Amino acid sequence: MANLRQTPLTCSGHTRPVVHLAFSDITESSYFLISASKDGKPMLRQGDTGDWIGTFEGHKGAVWGVAINKEATRAASGAADFNAKIWDAVSGGELQSIPHKHIVKSVHFSNDSTHLATGSNEKLIRIWDLHKPDTPILEFSGHSGCIKQAYYLRDDSRVVSCSDDKTLRLWDVKSGQEIDKLEFTMVPNSVEVSQDGQILTVTAGSTVSFWQAETLTKIKEWKVPTVVYSASLHPDKEVFVCGGDDLRMYKFDYNTGAELESFKGHFGPVHCVRFSPDGELYASGSEDGTLRLWQTTIGKTYGLWKCVDNSTTNNTNNATAGIDALSSSAAPPLQNNTTTINLHEVVAN
Repeated sequence: MANLRQTPLTCSGHTRPVVHLAFSDITESSYFLISASKDGKPMLRQGDTGDWIGTFEGHKGAVWGVAINKEATRAASGAADFNAKIWDAVSGGELQSIPHKHIVKSVHFSNDSTHLATGSNEKLIRIWDLHKPDTPILEFSGHSGCIKQAYYLRDDSRVVSCSDDKTLRLWDVKSGQEIDKLEFTMVPNSVEVSQDGQILTVTAGSTVSFWQAETLTKIKEWKVPTVVYSASLHPDKEVFVCGGDDLRMYKFDYNTGAELESFKGHFGPVHCVRFSPDGELYASGSEDGTLRLWQTTIGKTYGLWKCVDNSTTNNTNNATAGIDALSSSAAPPLQNNTTTINLHEVVAN
């Protein structure tokens, strides 16, 4: 088929900018997507369709960071109300609230979901044992600016963080010591750990750079056409996507840096971008208050996308990736129904 057109799924529901998002791993019930917004209400959606599942209610300020564990049974959020919260991702109930002394910008589960890493405007990264979260079991100090993001690496032995102090740092979880750091000329807006845990994707200014996660050795870097706020590397490491100040989504060849595609869909700057765990789509969140899901391979029948070849009806060479349905606006919060996720199915025509 020729002249395929990207048709993103638009996920409405948030009333303020969407500033962060995260996918679960692939589970028996597909995979799931959680979003953070300045409206203070994280939302859970089916990852391959964008279909709304529920809203976590309890924060009293903008939510800056979210996480969902591998099994999609627990969610976490960090907010401007100085709290990190742990949620039952099936029932929607709040399980724990972990107070901080300033805005919590980042949350991330350990691989076994027993610990949580938080980063805050206190310039500290903390590790919490979720079985007894009264006090942190570890604090990483060294940043001189607010923490933007902090993530466990794949084996949970190290944590990576980026900060307003224009550095990215690597920490040892056992000793609590800083292992290494990178210094940038501009504030790193985001860091992503690749699905295999081997590569860090960092955005700063109009540059996307890639680093060995264990050694902080630079692999490569590419200039992009805009100030970029977030980037994500495809699981097969062939392409990466990014978005930022100019409202567009970009896809680049990871090996050559060549621009492959660019699309405008959002009506505000793009704050966050992530590939799905199967690599079939990528999600973006924007200042316009929406999430959008984009096909990695345009025209492939997947989720709610159905490829339509118009040449069979109008004798043209145009083809579009049609959408069977759009996800709806947010409804009431998640209910106490332990089968919410397990029974949630979307069937495309």
